Amino acid sequence: MFPKAFHYKSVLRGAVFAAAGLALAACASVYRKHGYVPTPGQLAEVVPGIDTRDSVAETIGVPSSTGVLNESGYYYVATRFRHYGAAAPKPVARDLVAISFDAQGVVEGIRRYSLEVGKVVPLERRVTSSGVEDSTFLRQLLGNLGNFGPGQLLNSE
Repeated sequence: MFPKAFHYKSVLRGAVFAAAGLALAACASVYRKHGYVPTPGQLAEVVPGIDTRDSVAETIGVPSSTGVLNESGYYYVATRFRHYGAAAPKPVARDLVAISFDAQGVVEGIRRYSLEVGKVVPLERRVTSSGVEDSTFLRQLLGNLGNFGPGQLLNSE
């Protein structure tokens, strides 16, 4: 029927097209959303001057984070990241809802921010150094080679 060379060429051609199709599909953008922000309808249920911390948590849910200071505010944050190939994920959308409370724990104000309003603030994890060196046994052994002299070995007093 068909010569073998024709059959191998068609299989090779199909494999090349399949590999090219997979390579193009691997470069497609993937979007992922992290976090939670209440909808405008849910935020409309929160009334400044009337609702408290507990009623806010019951109405729209527990916040993803709270203020650094005790009893300062609730912060709901949602970020949408774009993953493209081997590149690092890039934030393309960020929404933040900040609910502030007064000293009695009553809602003082509700503010909504987005990525367009300000710049991206990189989150850093800062840890205070304890000052203790992490040394292995071998490092301690080799580090002590220059700390003693031959006289110390002979005098065992």
